[in-house]
Amino acid sequence: MHGVIKTLFIVIVILTGLLTFFYFDGKVWSKTSAKVLSFSRSQGLKDTEIPDFHKINIGPFHNDNPVPCTCQKTDPANRFVPKDELDDLQKRRAEEFRKHQIRTGKENDVLILAPANTPLQYPIRGFRVTPMNKTLIPGLALQTQSRAVYKVSLRVQKGLLSVLDVQEGEQVNGQNEKHLSISSSNLQQLNDLLSRVTYTSTVYHIKTQDLAYFSFENHEVIFPIEIRRLSVPVLFDVGKDVNSQVTVLIKAFLRYKELNVLINSIRQLYPKIKIIIADDSLKPEKVVGDNIEHYVMPPAQGWFAGRNLAVSQVTTKYFLWVDDDFLFLNETRIESFVNIMEAVPELDVVGGEVEGNQFFFKLEYEEGSSEEGGCITRVSSRTHAPLPGFDSCFFVDGVVNFFLGRTDAVRRIGFDPFLKRVAHTEFFVDGLGDLLVVSCKGLRIGHQKRSHTDKYGSFRHPPQSDSQAKMSHHFFKNHLKCMKY
Repeated sequence: MHGVIKTLFIVIVILTGLLTFFYFDGKVWSKTSAKVLSFSRSQGLKDTEIPDFHKINIGPFHNDNPVPCTCQKTDPANRFVPKDELDDLQKRRAEEFRKHQIRTGKENDVLILAPANTPLQYPIRGFRVTPMNKTLIPGLALQTQSRAVYKVSLRVQKGLLSVLDVQEGEQVNGQNEKHLSISSSNLQQLNDLLSRVTYTSTVYHIKTQDLAYFSFENHEVIFPIEIRRLSVPVLFDVGKDVNSQVTVLIKAFLRYKELNVLINSIRQLYPKIKIIIADDSLKPEKVVGDNIEHYVMPPAQGWFAGRNLAVSQVTTKYFLWVDDDFLFLNETRIESFVNIMEAVPELDVVGGEVEGNQFFFKLEYEEGSSEEGGCITRVSSRTHAPLPGFDSCFFVDGVVNFFLGRTDAVRRIGFDPFLKRVAHTEFFVDGLGDLLVVSCKGLRIGHQKRSHTDKYGSFRHPPQSDSQAKMSHHFFKNHLKCMKY
């Protein structure tokens, strides 16, 4: 009995090996339908019946038909555009969105599937070339069973292919062309030729991508070639203490009494730290003190224009943003912000809390269709996930007006000077997907007693017409169908 079982086991092993041989070599395929996951960026993954693996389309797939998003309990942004201007504005928006897609490399945002059990070896990611420079393609090889002749081909769109040092008798067709084929009766020789294949981009671009199609018999794979100009690092010397790491930024308007109280509270804890003030008051007053830079702007230029000015003058790695009526407390510690930023270099913004108010929010965004635009909703007091290693910090999309910002990252986003009076969330909308933001409990600052004058209040609370102009602005600028706070 034991001998029979042993014999059956050997037979099963041999049959398994034969089936594997044919399966990998593309000779025998099961006729039974197989369920394969197909992909839509708008609809996600779904089951599709595929009767023959050789007929699977591996891509590239473009997201050409995104599903329109739905505005729930909010008016469409185009309602705030004058009717006689809407058609022309929509045409201009569509053209600017098309150019934006080109600038941001949307054409390269494609889905590529890896075929099952291919005998082709190739780089799946990380192959980067500098524009118009010849570069060896790493890792190309064929692994298959014996044949009389082995033949592979490669093709690209934005460059030329070639094989280095081709010797007499080596069969290479299409040298320095977009389509290259290599054949040999010897697999080792073929793989030696593949190890010498080069790619040279013919299109100068500082950041784009080509796709290489690599095929053997009825097998084909696709792999990306990243074309990128090398960039030069821009570094900040953090020095030896917080004074060389952080600059305190303040946007001032009318409230000089509160501003001076804030400055005095800063100086009690940080007597040497630089303070930059952007001031667009109607009648500017002098603000003096050691290591204070006071920039006087034209009157009432607005909240974001002042932020832009202040950030533009920062020479330190980080800046701390505070309002002009805040108050440094004994427990206000800039170093705590810096320690988090330095421990997690990917972070761009770390938010704190103002008088116990740890305001933060998530932004729920759907791209929508290219014709109608996207839908965005601000959801207060919602987080994404905890920041590993810091129990009191959570990933969010926006924070309160007391935050430490990474200077170079915030400069890349900027503050829209169109938004003069009420603006905060809008900065984080512009930075969505580009700024990595956390909110941390325990990083505290105080707030002075509120004593707004009538004149200040008239600027702080804009008329309805300003709100309508703001929504019309976002309709075009952020390609939005609707925006809900």
